Amino acid sequence: MNKGQLIDAIASQSGLTKAASEKALNAAIKAITGALKKGNRVGLVGFGSFSVVQRSARTGRNPQTGKEIRIPAKKVVKFKPGADLAL
Repeated sequence: MNKGQLIDAIASQSGLTKAASEKALNAAIKAITGALKKGNRVGLVGFGSFSVVQRSARTGRNPQTGKEIRIPAKKVVKFKPGADLAL
């Protein structure tokens, strides 16, 4: 499912127009992104939680040359699915 299909699904299930659904989805994404950039955890009961974790530096390998390269440490977003999302 892409963003357009998600907007269509929100519109059909909520009774909102597609334009209103797109505004709501964009606002939700912006709020989640803003919270994660501040280092906060975002939990949606029944769906799951997003958090920011520090990934340590490591050694990788260039697939074209086989040469070892150093991959620096960075922060990444982690998603943990909720109980209701278990497939």
